[in-house]
Formats: sequence, structure tokens, C-alpha cells
Amino acid sequence: MSDQPSEASGPPERSPEAGTQPEPRPEPQAPASTATAKTAATAKTAATAESTATAKTAATAESAATAESTAPAKAAAPAGARAPAAGPGNPWHHGAGAPRAKNSIGDGATARLRPPPPPLIRPPVLWSVLATAVLSALFLGDGLGVNLLIVAVPAALAAFFAARSAGRRLRPWTATWAVGGLALLAVPALRDAGWPTFLAVVSAFALGSLALHGSRSWLGVLIGSLGLFDAIVPGIIWGVRGIRARADGSRARWGAALRTTAVAVVLLVVFGTLFASADAAFADLLGGLMPDASFAEGPWRIFLFALGLAGALAAAYTAAAPVRWDGITVSPGKPRGRIEWALPLIVLNLLFAAFIALQLVVLLGGYEKVRAETGLDHAEYARQGFWQLLWATLLTLLVIALALRWAPRGGSRDRTLVRAVLGTLCVLTLVVVASALRRMDLYVDEYGLTRLRISVAAMELWLGVVLVLILAAGVFGARFLPRAIAVSAAAGVLAFGLLSPDGLIAEQNVQRFEARESAGIDIDYVKDLSADAVPALDRLPEPERSCALRIVQREVLHGDTPWYATSWGEARAKEILEKRPVQGDGRDCYRLGTDGVRDGSEPDDDGYDPY
Repeated sequence: MSDQPSEASGPPERSPEAGTQPEPRPEPQAPASTATAKTAATAKTAATAESTATAKTAATAESAATAESTAPAKAAAPAGARAPAAGPGNPWHHGAGAPRAKNSIGDGATARLRPPPPPLIRPPVLWSVLATAVLSALFLGDGLGVNLLIVAVPAALAAFFAARSAGRRLRPWTATWAVGGLALLAVPALRDAGWPTFLAVVSAFALGSLALHGSRSWLGVLIGSLGLFDAIVPGIIWGVRGIRARADGSRARWGAALRTTAVAVVLLVVFGTLFASADAAFADLLGGLMPDASFAEGPWRIFLFALGLAGALAAAYTAAAPVRWDGITVSPGKPRGRIEWALPLIVLNLLFAAFIALQLVVLLGGYEKVRAETGLDHAEYARQGFWQLLWATLLTLLVIALALRWAPRGGSRDRTLVRAVLGTLCVLTLVVVASALRRMDLYVDEYGLTRLRISVAAMELWLGVVLVLILAAGVFGARFLPRAIAVSAAAGVLAFGLLSPDGLIAEQNVQRFEARESAGIDIDYVKDLSADAVPALDRLPEPERSCALRIVQREVLHGDTPWYATSWGEARAKEILEKRPVQGDGRDCYRLGTDGVRDGSEPDDDGYDPY
């Protein structure tokens, strides 16, 4: 038998290099022919054929024949260059399959962005993934609170172990994204309001995805924040293949682990039941610590288990083999001439300057003239322009992005021109942002703070931060600008949640009511706020206090939310209402414009502007 590679696993036959005399081999070989060969003869001794363009016969022996080919030998190349038969090759192994493929993971548009598949899943990763799935099934079915942090910790450990097994190192930006994502998950543990919690959870997911991918370009940061979705299916397949590969050689260990787990569970159930029946205090403690799960919730718990399992596997797979979204590039636009590029922007700067000059006149005491010409008071004037200024800020950012795409790039003079024109536009836009925030402040002072108003004001403030970062990039370089803007957005969401927007809304409206009782307070609005508003609403006099807190008390005191789904804001509200519950039966609330029931009837005209 020969020790040479077979046709299925290696090249079929190769002609030796020129000047090399082949050694006879005992096994038969495929015939070597020239382009004009017409007959074939068989011999039992080694032969060397010197082929020319007119050769009509070729010798075939049990040993390989070497042909010193001339120009006509080029016609024989297709016969010797035919593709080898595909071997069984593992498609999950980098380079498996046909030798000609540089990356056999896929032939799609993103194939060049994908690294080789990671090594087999390691036991620490498996145990961390399993812990994430079990904790998801136990804790995520009753609401959001500290349970998100409990589930996120083993998922982060799974990603860490997978990255370490693949040889990846912890980088500063990776640590920044990871710490920021975990910090954002503290918002549901602290605040009861659902809307800042939603923003925090979405932002935490985006930062976690960025920590795993390590993107730095504009498209890399944008796509990388959603890149975990791309790893769900590959992560599940990777986990299944890893479990199969490890189970084949360790059935005894798996059996021992299952037996040990079963014995531990039986012991805990038996003795825990005995101790709980023997002591009521221990039974209450055990009941508070253990998640509430019933047979009817089985499908829901199974779904949460699968969700946690798939999410942890996707995170671990991405940590071991992240897609390099930075490889997606967009070619810069065609540079424009200096005058063609700069003239429209200079005109826009002059328009901004004229508008800002008028704003300075108004801010310095020109409202009497404005009222005389428009008939609007200062609050109506403020409301009329805020949305327009917000859109002006957004459109200015779009103009800056397009201007940078087509900016002249001829040399240092062009760079100076671009910085001067766009820097001036950014500074003027910052003044517009300040004017918009001033208008909102005047309007809130007149009509009170609402969720919509605090949200758009926070959005306008963040746009101002983005403009400052663009100015800094013009001075120090734009290398870190995409990641800096992403960090500013995450920091804004974190600050928004930690400041408790519902608490701020209640506080501002209560202070306004205390300063000007004649202005009143919209009980029909503040009664729909979350438990975060209870400390501020508790300062209201009766019957306003009871009407504002009646719904919150019903939800907080009579709810059955477990400890891991209870926020700190809800726990604090429960403590306040237990010490000082609401009074009366709600009849006085009709006079105040509310009956203490969500979705109740509202007065036809209470003079309140819902904006």
C-alpha cells in the first residue's frame, strides 16, 4: 500500500519540476499525455517521455512518467489542474473542504468580516451558559428589577471565559462598554418607572454587543450595537457541537454530575420542607427567597430558559469569534471646490447669526415688544419655537455630516477652511440649543413639567453634547468620535434613569403648587406617575395627596411582587404609604378633576395643555 495521499484528500497528480528525474514507483499511475497524443501503450519498466508538439504516443507505466513539455504541453494543463474531489471536511473548521477556498464559513457579503470559528466550547462557558438559562427561567417571569443584574453576571462570565479560551485580551474600550452596560442594568433595580427602564435595558444590550465586537468606526459602532442578533443561530450550533464532542468522551463524568445534582436537589427539598413546616419564620424567609413558579407558568418559564440559553450562547460565541463590522467601509464623497463647498455654509452661518441676535434681544428683556407684535405671552412664545429649534439642531447635524463627506481635501489650507466654517456653525448651533432649552424652561415654569417635556429637553441637551464632541474632534482628531458619541448617549440614558424623571416631574409640580397655589396641580396627570413620584406627592395637602396617591397605593400595597422584581423606588413608596396611607374614599377627588381610577373620565376643559 502507498503512503501517498489519495485523490480524495490531496492533488491527483503533479508533474515534477524541470530537471528532476523521477524515481520509479510500484503502483500504477494515471496516464500522462500531451495535447496531440492519439494512442497509449503500457510497459512494465519506468520510462521518461520527452513530449513535443508532434508527439503521437505516450508511455504509461506503473511508475510515474515525467514529461519535459514545450508549448503544446500547455494544452495538458486542464487535465492536471482539475479540482480534487471534495473530502468530508468539517464545515465549522476554518479552511475545511476544498483547498482553494480561503474561508469556507460563507460566501456572502460578510464572509470576509467573519473570523475562523472558535474552538470547542469549554466547560466553564457551558456552566455559565446553563446558569444564565436557569436564572432567566426562575427570575425573569415576574417583572424587572435586580433580577436583570443577577442574570447578566453569569452571561458576562460566559463571554469572558469564551474570549479567554480564544486568546482575546481585555482592552480599555471593551471594559468601558461592559461596565457601562452593567451600570445601565442598575436603573431597573432603582426606578419603578417603565420608560427609563426600557431605555436603560436597550442601551445595556447595545453596550454589551459593542463590548463583544470591539467596533470603532461609524458603521462598526452602529451595526456592532446590534451584532448579537447575528450570532444567535451560530452560537446555538456551536454549543450543540461542543456538547456532543465533549459528551462522547466523558459520559461517565456527565453521569456522575447528574447523579450528584439529583441527590443535592432531593436533600434540599426534603430537609427544606421539614424546616419550613417546623418554623414559620424560616418558612417566610424561604418563601421570600424562592421564586414563585406554578405549573400553569411552565410554558412561559421554558421560553425564558430558552431565551437565556440562546442569549448566553450568542454572547459567548461573539466573544470568541466576533464579526469585524469595522471592515464595512463607505468610500468618501467626491471633494468639491472651496467656493462651491463653503459658500452655502457661510450663508447658513449668517442666517444663524441673525436669528441668534434676535434671541439675545428677547432674552435681555424684549418680550414686551414681542407681545405687542405677536399677541403671545412669554410661555406661548416659548412653546411656539421649541420644536422648530429642536428640528433645526437635528438638521444642522445632518448638514455637518454631508459637508464633511464632500469637503475639499487638497491640503492644509482646505483643512483650515473646513474647520473654520463648520466650527462656526457648531458654535452658533450651540447657542440655538441654549435658546431652545431656555424656551422650555419658561414653558415648564408656566404649565408644569411632563414626561414629554423632560424627554425632549434631555434630547436637546444631548444634541448639545454631540456638538461639543464634534468641535473637539475638529481640534484633536476624529478617531474617537464615533465611540465618544456612543458613550455620551449611554451616559445620558444612565443619568436620565438615575435622576428619576417621574420623581423630578412630581417634585417640580409640587413646588409650583406650593409657590402658587392658585396655579393648581393637575391631579389627573400626576396620579398616573410611577411609585418614584410618591416622596414628592406625599408633601401635598389633603385631599390632593390622597387623590394623587390612591392608585399608587393600590398597586404597591396590594401587589405581590417578589423581592427580585421590586425596585428601590417601589420599596420606598411602600414604606411611605404604610406609615401614612391615603384618606377618604375618593369622593373629594371628583372636585379635583379625577376619581382616582386610571382611564377615568377627564374634565372637558381644565385649562391644562397636554404638550
